Amino acid sequence: MNNRYIARILAPLLFVMMLLTACGGAGAPDNRSGNEPSSLAAGNEGEPRAGGTVTYGFPSPFKGLFEPAFYEGEDDLRVLEFITEPLFTVKDDLTTVPGIASWQESADHKTFTFKIKHGVHWQNGDELTVEDWKFALEVIADPDYTGPRYYSVEMIEGADAYHTGKAKQISGIRVIDPYTLELRVTAARVNTIDNLWAYPMNKRYFAGVAVKDMPNCGQVRKAPIGIGPFQVTNIQPGEFVEMTRFDNYYKGKPLLDGVLYKVFDDKMITSLFEQGVIDMEQAPRDAYESLNKLDHITLMKSPDLSYEYIGFKFGHWDDKAQKIVMDNPKFSDKRLRQAMYYALDRQGIIDGFSYGLGKLAETPISSESWAKIPEDQINRYPYDPGKANEQLDEAGYKDLDGDGLREDPKGSKLVIHFDGMVGGTNDEPRTEAMLQNWRAVGLDVRLNGGALKEMNTFYTMVEEDDRSVELFNGVWGLSNDPDPTGLWRENDLWNYPRWSSKENEQLIRDGISLKAYDRDYRKQVYYDWQKLINDEVPMIFIAERVTITAVNKRLQGVKINAISPIIDPYKWWIKGSE
Repeated sequence: MNNRYIARILAPLLFVMMLLTACGGAGAPDNRSGNEPSSLAAGNEGEPRAGGTVTYGFPSPFKGLFEPAFYEGEDDLRVLEFITEPLFTVKDDLTTVPGIASWQESADHKTFTFKIKHGVHWQNGDELTVEDWKFALEVIADPDYTGPRYYSVEMIEGADAYHTGKAKQISGIRVIDPYTLELRVTAARVNTIDNLWAYPMNKRYFAGVAVKDMPNCGQVRKAPIGIGPFQVTNIQPGEFVEMTRFDNYYKGKPLLDGVLYKVFDDKMITSLFEQGVIDMEQAPRDAYESLNKLDHITLMKSPDLSYEYIGFKFGHWDDKAQKIVMDNPKFSDKRLRQAMYYALDRQGIIDGFSYGLGKLAETPISSESWAKIPEDQINRYPYDPGKANEQLDEAGYKDLDGDGLREDPKGSKLVIHFDGMVGGTNDEPRTEAMLQNWRAVGLDVRLNGGALKEMNTFYTMVEEDDRSVELFNGVWGLSNDPDPTGLWRENDLWNYPRWSSKENEQLIRDGISLKAYDRDYRKQVYYDWQKLINDEVPMIFIAERVTITAVNKRLQGVKINAISPIIDPYKWWIKGSE
């Protein structure tokens, strides 16, 4: 498992879907990239020219679920980004804006009127209409739908009745004309558009296919179609997908003749780029130094929508009450938590074990987001063992027996168990460096069970609140909207630290309240929430991940951002092609 996939391990249901790509798992459920230019771009040399094909590499076999409503992983997502698009666009600052569809919102924020562009065509020749979008919403809300995206339609009035088989249609959806759709939602939420499913499905193309059969039907597995710049012409399951340009693409004919999406062994990535076999691929961290030595390769870096953290366990999940119970007093004194923050040489860990590919994080909102608090308004917790020692002394954690390790304020031996995942080559020495940082200030932090754990075992123990789990190293993926719902409330299963407070709950509610339609108000709410998290330290934030995308310099016009490495591929072209 490569380090770059650890960032895709898990993500919240409403904040973003569960990401299982760490070992060939998943990307975000609603990756609305593709239209907004990124500041991270490979330099263009000369005038764009038409012609030629490129090879896009991926390190693990793909599942072949080439329909947005059903795909599960980044492996299939990358193909979908070439062949189809959502109706909305997410800008580089992670705000959602009109794309193929624009909208008007009623005064009570419960009715949305959408209009889609005329002249957008599917790759089978059909024109896109709102019936295709309505069909997609109905598929996801269908009682037989087994995919992970029901959350993205459940806000629509009548979706629940349809989903439970109590109604034969979704009452909140009304087609006004082929290009106009009205949606009514159950409650006013400032982030309705961010959470709403934005990918249409060709209604005619799927005619006669039952929802329960769709994931394995030919329209998904063998001959998928979309509205994007490239169309699938050949699929070798788990090995490669051949795509050719779609001349009737609504933004204009693509410059490339085609794209080959092919699976390669990541261990050979440098030699494959050296030989010219691959033109583009998101690269593992372990290959950074060797790829950086190749003169004909550009290494593009972008922040990943994820953060690495070390969580404290404050309690457990009460399945009956469907809420957290904060019944573990071990980390109740925030001075201990803050001291452990100061004691950790986060920048040294990034530089020493991640090739410097990461940016220190202080809060759980992406630095790319409009809602990110300025760093001068929060404590950045610099590496400061002296400050850590002061905090621990003040809190009553002292070495009473002279063995170099601190006892707790009651005089009892203090041992803290740490859990992490095994995967990359640097994981074990990296973990040992963390433990040494804490031992240097007298904290006896030990690897739980004496070894790092396999990913699934790790997350099972963390989610089920195994009593031995006290401190754990994980990664969360983020969506473009800053709403912490799904991870940070007392009734969120994926609130793995099992921490909350009255102020935390209130701020999260305020962030999606009617007042939050005022962007300045909403921004201040999230500033206040980040200040709270920064002071309380329910977890130690290590870093925002940096994604590396290797691009052969013959391939021009490539732009990437925090959302995707595949942006406007219809503009890609090959230098010197005829």
